[in-house]
Amino acid sequence: MIIDQITVGILCNYPLLIGFVAGIIMGDVKTGLVVGATLQLMVLGVGTYGGASIPDFMTGAIVGTAYAVITGRGIDFAIGLAVPVGLLMVQLDVLARFTNTFFLHRVDRNIEQNNIHGVARNVVLGVLPWGLSRAIPVLVMLIVGNNVVQSIVAAMPQWLTKGLSVAGGILPVVGIAILLRFLPTKRFISYLIIGFFAAAYLKVPMLGVALLGLAMAVIYYTRSGNTTGGSDDSNDKEGHENEIGEYED
Repeated sequence: MIIDQITVGILCNYPLLIGFVAGIIMGDVKTGLVVGATLQLMVLGVGTYGGASIPDFMTGAIVGTAYAVITGRGIDFAIGLAVPVGLLMVQLDVLARFTNTFFLHRVDRNIEQNNIHGVARNVVLGVLPWGLSRAIPVLVMLIVGNNVVQSIVAAMPQWLTKGLSVAGGILPVVGIAILLRFLPTKRFISYLIIGFFAAAYLKVPMLGVALLGLAMAVIYYTRSGNTTGGSDDSNDKEGHENEIGEYED
């Protein structure tokens, strides 16, 4: 997953897809999709630009899905567990970046020596710290097995398990709030109200709300295009009349 994120980028920054793959492996695709989709709300519009480290909710989706299936504690528990895992992975991401500088310095030396094969080799080796920074923790968490995991969960105090469940229920709201913070919500508040009314009061399924939003987006885009086109035509006409006036003068 992490190697894909820094290379071809097919599944990168998509906990939904990572959860889907984890669900296939664990034999419960629905749980993987629900956990991944919930965590997806937390990373919409977030990127690791400039070498910044962000919460790794992709790894959280893997661990959350696996533990949800193993323990049978439900999706809310899995999401609540996935968040601290994602936050822990931030520290390991920083460690992986520090480790990777060893290979970067070797790349610099090989460039000075015009050693093309050495450059290519160290670029590939530089991927290993990132991959191991996720593979090793996930392996340690999953290799302990079903019985150990259930024993740990059973030993967890009630207030902690309830807290994780509550956090799992709140996180989707937090994710949507973060998304609305960076969108022109005031400008399109009427569309937001229509969507909320359809989902909350008319009980329209999520697919129906999405189709309604798509229809309103098409209408808005079409009307904006016609308005822009009309103004362009008027500007062109005015410019043409000015040219005729200059010619007559």
